[in-house]
Amino acid sequence: MTTEIDFNAPATLRKWPSLKKERIPTTWGAVPYSVVEGTLDVCIRAFMSKEERHLYEIHTKAQLPLVTEVLQHEHIVELARLRDFL
Repeated sequence: MTTEIDFNAPATLRKWPSLKKERIPTTWGAVPYSVVEGTLDVCIRAFMSKEERHLYEIHTKAQLPLVTEVLQHEHIVELARLRDFL
């Protein structure tokens, strides 16, 4: 079985507001804001250049089973590794 991912799909890299390098909780009214808009590939590359990666997520169209609508930092790192092999 071959899994294909469309790295040209529209995506947005978003960052959560933080306090002392930790996400501010949604219970305090925090919502992630847009940092980069482009393709999934562009957003993955931008994410990989960031520090404090746990504060970022990528929003894109779901491409199940590997790509969900909201990608958290651990998942993005794995997609970056897989990108060269798919």
